[in-house]
Amino acid sequence: MNAIEAASSERAGIRARSRTHRRYLPVVLLATDVATVCVAFVLGYWIRYTFGIGPAIQDQVSLRQYEPFFLLLMMVMLPVLLFKGAYRHRLSRDLTDDFTTVFSAATISIATVIVVTYLTHKWQYSRAVVVYVWVLMIVLVFLGRAVYRSLQAFRHRRGWGVRRLLVVGGTDVAKMIMQSVMSRPDLGYHLVGFADHRVSPQLRDFGRFRAVGQIADVPQLITTHAVDDIVIALPAAAHEEVWPILALCEQHRVGLKLVPDLFEMSLSRVEVDDIAGIPLLDVQERPLRLIARGSKRCIDLLLAGLLLTLSAPLLLLLGVFIRVGSSGPALLRQTRIGEGGRPFECFKLRTMQIDAEDYEASLAEMNEADGLLFKMRNDPRCTPLGRRMRRLSLDELPQLWNVVKGEMSLVGPRPALPEQVAKYDGAQRRRLEMKPGMTGIWQVSGRSDLAFDEMVLMDIYYVDNWSLALDARILVRTCIAVIRRHGAY
Repeated sequence: MNAIEAASSERAGIRARSRTHRRYLPVVLLATDVATVCVAFVLGYWIRYTFGIGPAIQDQVSLRQYEPFFLLLMMVMLPVLLFKGAYRHRLSRDLTDDFTTVFSAATISIATVIVVTYLTHKWQYSRAVVVYVWVLMIVLVFLGRAVYRSLQAFRHRRGWGVRRLLVVGGTDVAKMIMQSVMSRPDLGYHLVGFADHRVSPQLRDFGRFRAVGQIADVPQLITTHAVDDIVIALPAAAHEEVWPILALCEQHRVGLKLVPDLFEMSLSRVEVDDIAGIPLLDVQERPLRLIARGSKRCIDLLLAGLLLTLSAPLLLLLGVFIRVGSSGPALLRQTRIGEGGRPFECFKLRTMQIDAEDYEASLAEMNEADGLLFKMRNDPRCTPLGRRMRRLSLDELPQLWNVVKGEMSLVGPRPALPEQVAKYDGAQRRRLEMKPGMTGIWQVSGRSDLAFDEMVLMDIYYVDNWSLALDARILVRTCIAVIRRHGAY
């Protein structure tokens, strides 16, 4: 056996082990749910009868008499979880989805027990036990799933049980998929790269993502990179390329996910409908967009005003430290470009020496960013205090005043410098259709580790698909990103 055959055999073994690992995951999750429901049931009984929490106990009912209660509960709870897809591997599922699924399943199960026991005239259970078991089921089953996901994320971040993913297509949608996979290592995917649909004599990478070939190279790429899953994100004009890839995936037992063409529309405008079982994508008008914008502004005012008030002592203290540690003002005013291309003064706490801009040209060769950005992981112009403030994003707290004034939003595209906007192309100028934000999609997906093209693409995606729910998710993820301090420098 030559070296190529040996490497191919080894990759096939890795793929087989990965499939076996994924096959048993639903069983492990099912066992976790069963165990936590059992614990919730026993704890609910103990709280009522052993610890006596609740109204005075008149008749002591043994745990054995509650066995029909438990069996009926389990017979309803598990099928409901199964019906709701709780044991299917879905990329979009997170802890929020788990909580809503568990809450719904627990409520349906308890309601079924109440109805059945009432109709059969065999009600002999304490109402307090029913309430305790219901609450404990929600809490414990959710916590069990959270622990399970944490262990899975721990394994995936260390390369255990990871599936190798190839994206077919060089479209904006394909790039967004790659960005999402890279920002979520807990999903258990290793991105080997993308196969560009555009025929070109020279492959062009996209930021961090490597162009490993073209569509014609997919058969070879599946074998060479031991691909476990493929995501096809091709434009409508390349439909004829899909069918050969489908056949290849069946032949090599490779998982396949297909992005519909209409995904490139704004997702907030698309709803699923059907006629006689035939699915239709209904493109909606957005009459409530002005109302949503008004709501966004109200939320900005409320949260920014509250945060500005709470952070005022910290801002004052940092300002004093900045003045003591280096010469120059504590507050930095920069001209940035806002909504509609209108300039405004953006406030930040100074993190660099007062003459930092004079040295930028001499540091150009050390720039670690691309495109129109300048970033250095260990910028010599930063003061010691400034470097610490950047790691925790404390230097951006004065921008809360920009939010209150209406020049910025809590969530939005990155506020750009005038010299950067002057070099924008037509697509990049779409970032100016909304107010810039203190945080945004790119800040919670890698922050300074992202390439400029990736930042632009994420900002454009936000402009096209923004909603209050998306803002809420970004704010929550911002808190996590700040705590982890990943990509902040």
